[in-house]
Amino acid sequence: MKAIIFDMDGVMIDSEYAYTAAIKAEVESLGHAISEEYIYGFVGTTHEYTWEHIVEDYALPEEPAVYIEQMLEKREQIVLRDGLKTYPYIHEFIVEASEKGYLLAVASSSPKSEIIRTVEHLDADVYFNCLVSGEEVEHSKPAPDVFLRAAEMLGVAPEDCIVIEDSRNGSLAAQAAGMYCIGYRDSQYPEQDLSATAKIVSDFREIELKLVK
Repeated sequence: MKAIIFDMDGVMIDSEYAYTAAIKAEVESLGHAISEEYIYGFVGTTHEYTWEHIVEDYALPEEPAVYIEQMLEKREQIVLRDGLKTYPYIHEFIVEASEKGYLLAVASSSPKSEIIRTVEHLDADVYFNCLVSGEEVEHSKPAPDVFLRAAEMLGVAPEDCIVIEDSRNGSLAAQAAGMYCIGYRDSQYPEQDLSATAKIVSDFREIELKLVK
């Protein structure tokens, strides 16, 4: 194994609660009830993919871009209130992986600006060789595009990459890319189907890089 590719939301930062709250608030402001279970089905996908389905399922009158902008404004207010919540030991894991010679990438469905903000918040931007956003590829997870782009930019074969993912959509994307996938599970959220992963952890200290390599 030569590279580790990190998903961002739900792996590097605890952001799912903020997106869920923002989507729920936006849809309810339009007079519709929406369940968190329904929203969690979109974990790992792009904003465009999420809102294309919400607009269709709820017969909303505007284009997805309108609701995305309003949702992001609501999400930003939550982040400003609570700050970016990083997962325990993620910084230490990134540093250790870099010191052990792994190439590192972030491959997330989130906008590039959000990825940059996260790695800078973690004081980890110097450790990453590339950052890839779902904005930069044709198909959203569960398609493998974002992971394959990361491998291409790193200059390594997909089979030499480890992916760390928290969602069903993301783990399916990693599997489709032919990469070894470790599932990261946060018990405070509804359990995602991570059956496509090779190993599931709930703490970065459970990943023994020497053994994996």
